[in-house]
Amino acid sequence: MFRWQIVIQDYRGDMNILHKSGNVHKNADGFSKWALPNTPDNPAYVPTGAEPPILIEGINITEFGTEFFEEVRERYKQDNICHIFTALLGKYCKDAALENILLQWRFHLFYGMLYHRSKHTCVMVMCSRILINTTLLECHDNIYSGNLSGGRTMERIKTCAWWPSWRKDVIEYFHSCDIFQEANKATGKRLGLMIHIQEPSTPWEVVHMDWVTALPPGGDKSYNEYLVIVDRYSKTPIFLPCHKDDTAMDTALLIWNRVISQTGIFKNIISDRDPKFMLALWTNLHKPLGTKLSFSTAYHPQTDGLAESMIQTLENMIRRFCAYGLGFKDSDGFTHGWCTLITALELAYKTSIHASKGKTPAILGKGWNPKLPVNTLKKDLVDIHPTASRFKLLPDKVRHHENQSINDSFEYSKKKWDKTHKTPEYKVRDSIRVSTLNFHNINGPKKLKYSFAQSFIVEALHGTNSVQVELSAELEKKHPTFPVSLVKHYTSNYQELFPLRNGTPLEVPPLDQSEEKKLLKVLQERRLSRKNESQYLVRYRNPQHEVEWIVESKIPDSQTFLRRFRHERILIAQ
Repeated sequence: MFRWQIVIQDYRGDMNILHKSGNVHKNADGFSKWALPNTPDNPAYVPTGAEPPILIEGINITEFGTEFFEEVRERYKQDNICHIFTALLGKYCKDAALENILLQWRFHLFYGMLYHRSKHTCVMVMCSRILINTTLLECHDNIYSGNLSGGRTMERIKTCAWWPSWRKDVIEYFHSCDIFQEANKATGKRLGLMIHIQEPSTPWEVVHMDWVTALPPGGDKSYNEYLVIVDRYSKTPIFLPCHKDDTAMDTALLIWNRVISQTGIFKNIISDRDPKFMLALWTNLHKPLGTKLSFSTAYHPQTDGLAESMIQTLENMIRRFCAYGLGFKDSDGFTHGWCTLITALELAYKTSIHASKGKTPAILGKGWNPKLPVNTLKKDLVDIHPTASRFKLLPDKVRHHENQSINDSFEYSKKKWDKTHKTPEYKVRDSIRVSTLNFHNINGPKKLKYSFAQSFIVEALHGTNSVQVELSAELEKKHPTFPVSLVKHYTSNYQELFPLRNGTPLEVPPLDQSEEKKLLKVLQERRLSRKNESQYLVRYRNPQHEVEWIVESKIPDSQTFLRRFRHERILIAQ
């Protein structure tokens, strides 16, 4: 009808629309036809004056035996509140007002059992602590419940039972579960806000040191690693080729002969906890010079981030020019290894603009850039020199610009870091759990290893971002200081409140070291160009032993297993 009104609206002045009722729709569908009269012919006929039918409030299907319900009824008699409720809701209660109040509170009594009704559920009321603990155990710790999170455990219990303060008990039970605390990984914001290290005011006052290892032999002396020294003020790097087996004395002599004459005595050296830097010899060598040794927090390489970033940049530069096995060839056709490129790469980095400073490290350190081959292209250009008075102001302007750039860079980095981190709240004598991420002495398959170790006591606080704990005897070789990002609070298991809970957490079965590894099959093959050998991924008969890559010499009866492996690979290819 509405469509027709739109069509004929142009004739509105000359036309009147009248409604004429039609016949009753006798052949309508089930949704639009009229209701049948309440007569005996109607299948849904309800006699006048008949009692209304009793609506079913719920259907409960359970496999519990009668002994369980008898025990629940006995517990009702022992509890004063439940005994009063059952009496008021019983058949012989004469106080209708109290009964209505209980019904408004959504309590019902069926066959001597109290039920609490919510919007969509009607569950049994429990008053015995033994039954409550049994319910918590079955809905959280049982293998068919999965030991899941608190929200899922609460949803499971909500359809099973009800008791006063049941939500509080579920939350306490979930948070105090030892297995859940140890097995689950930490989620949410990590602990520890960014802290600004005090910046030096002059070049080569504070330096960062670190090693780059696992390099192929290079140079006439077959160097296989190099020491990276970075000035924190000017970002100027120094690269020193050396050997892996150099001692702390060799390293100290290398720095004294190659570096100190150019930079002077360092005021502070920031480094990681390399064994060479942790020796008493290294400490005693720098103590008479007045040099302070600052070590990064264990398992937190970001403390020595300047050296780590410099190492990554240098490795990328070397990789661009000198991949393994392919030496860099200059314009004359001579081949150079990584060791001969270090000096040129160091000069290239010194004369490139640093992102956080806006100036080159050479300008910040010495006030001028060394000449490069590219400068020969500008030899015919006019060079405008500043006057003496203006040249005197240049270092001051450079320092002011550098300090401003450092502050801006730190504020930018801190804003990004603090978005995903939060302030830790630990005190001395607190109980905490430590992440097993860096614990390599825990036996068992890696995939089944707990994410956090047992509880430890905080012995001391080192600033706001690291804690020192009292380690147990089996972990005495670990460093006791951990960053707050690798620890979390420990919640007691409330053994008195939840006595049915297993107090001793499950342990991952350790590997039997005395058992001989029996090979099952070879899975894959790979070729290592560095060592010029092949490795094979093998699987053992004992499933506790993980698959691993081994060389052919370590495979028992290698000819049989490799022949079978290659035959299977040919069949798959066909």
